[in-house]
Amino acid sequence: MIPTQTVLRDLGIQAVNAGGSTGSGWSSNSSGKTLMQSINPTTGEGIAAVAPCSREDYERIAKESVEAFATWRLVPAPKRGELVRLIGQALREKKDQLGTLVSLEVGKIKAEGDGEVQEMIDMADFAVGQARMLYGATMQSERPAHRMSEQWHPLGPIGVITAFNFPVAVWAWNAFIAAIAGDTVIWKPSPKATLCAVAVQQICNRVMQQQGYQGIFSLFIANQTDLAEHMVQDRRLPLISFTGSVPVGRRVASAVGERLGRTLLELSGNNAVIVDDTADLDMAVRAVLFGAVGTAGQRCTTTRRLIVHESRYDELIGKLVKAYAQVHIGNPLEPNVLMGPLIDQQAVEGYRATLEEAQKEGGQLLCGGHVLNRPGYFVEPTIVRAQNTWPVVQRETFAPILYVMTFQTLDDAIAMQNNVPQGLSSAMFSNDIRRTGHFLSASGSDCGIANINIGTSGAEIGGAFGGEKETGGGREAGSDAWKAYMRRQTNTINWGTELPLAQGIKFGE
Repeated sequence: MIPTQTVLRDLGIQAVNAGGSTGSGWSSNSSGKTLMQSINPTTGEGIAAVAPCSREDYERIAKESVEAFATWRLVPAPKRGELVRLIGQALREKKDQLGTLVSLEVGKIKAEGDGEVQEMIDMADFAVGQARMLYGATMQSERPAHRMSEQWHPLGPIGVITAFNFPVAVWAWNAFIAAIAGDTVIWKPSPKATLCAVAVQQICNRVMQQQGYQGIFSLFIANQTDLAEHMVQDRRLPLISFTGSVPVGRRVASAVGERLGRTLLELSGNNAVIVDDTADLDMAVRAVLFGAVGTAGQRCTTTRRLIVHESRYDELIGKLVKAYAQVHIGNPLEPNVLMGPLIDQQAVEGYRATLEEAQKEGGQLLCGGHVLNRPGYFVEPTIVRAQNTWPVVQRETFAPILYVMTFQTLDDAIAMQNNVPQGLSSAMFSNDIRRTGHFLSASGSDCGIANINIGTSGAEIGGAFGGEKETGGGREAGSDAWKAYMRRQTNTINWGTELPLAQGIKFGE
């Protein structure tokens, strides 16, 4: 286990670090702003502090980002990819330290912390290849001696607002693709994960300086709502990518929509696994265990509902309760620990209140359900027999609470899965190809992600990530998600000597 101070030193984080940078330097704390203390959720103690940005800091960052965009957009896309490649290489060199910092600051087990950094590295590799594949298209013109095509241009400075649960990877999904698209990026991280953001910005700064750039990747740490709103309302930012809760997402969408800007929203998930009577239960148990307990239930793709065929319920729940009993809860940096803490005391209270509400509705506690009496913010992973229509089940609670229910027909199960406001991730365990085909059809899962014989959590970066309904409709990472960060332009070239009009219109002849 790397000592905390060694991690901070190796990642360039001092005891007090400023919260704003474009690569040309860091903002100062000359105004004496109250420092933002980063808390280790494993112990409840402070790690280090960051000086939040002021309104003046933001204006400087935005101005430099706009100026950088004016030149960055003219750099050939493969050359833009080279900067991202070098950042990916720098992340490889700091993977152990940065993965440890993720564990320290947000409580993920070390394997998940390292995995998140690996996701950044994978995203960098993907973006480098994508830099040579920002393809347009050609279309057939109805007019003689005319050629039609479309091309994609950089959009502008992009605002990226991320949540604590993936303190670095979600930024990479957005930032690396935006950068190869020719955009500059201003990052506002969660106030609960400021040190991870500072560490990543330090890496970006070193690579930008070595390559003669600044302002491509910028950091804006703030703890005041009005500053975040100012960023969201900034007309210089044509796209705001927001990851967080539905209520805040609605406010972001409204503010950006008011100025006719674009939003990319990744909001709540209420993800279900359907297990039918033909399923391999050992596979299902492993997938549900990771999906429901991983990151202490604080993933947007966390498995929150388990919908089991009534003939397999007793057997599956017996296996699952036994597996839950073997989950080692503790310091996420220690070997063999499978679940670390919740992020803070507010999350613990949310866990407690949710279970009280579920039990008042008639929920049967099958295992877990306790707040652990130890330093930090630890709770037990919990399984509750519930009904899908209960208000508490219809909401997303960021905690390791799994609701289980039964079904008789597959149509009933799919209806239960879809009958929630959210539509992010879904999964089905079955060995019946006709049923799995139905689940993946237009009348099946209504989620942005639908899996067969794997869980709801742990998406690969090659696919577009995102969901429908209250999840927001955004798509990030792979596939053609790059188009969100660019503007489409249709081109028509007349290489003849006549000037025919479309639709056969005759004008002035």
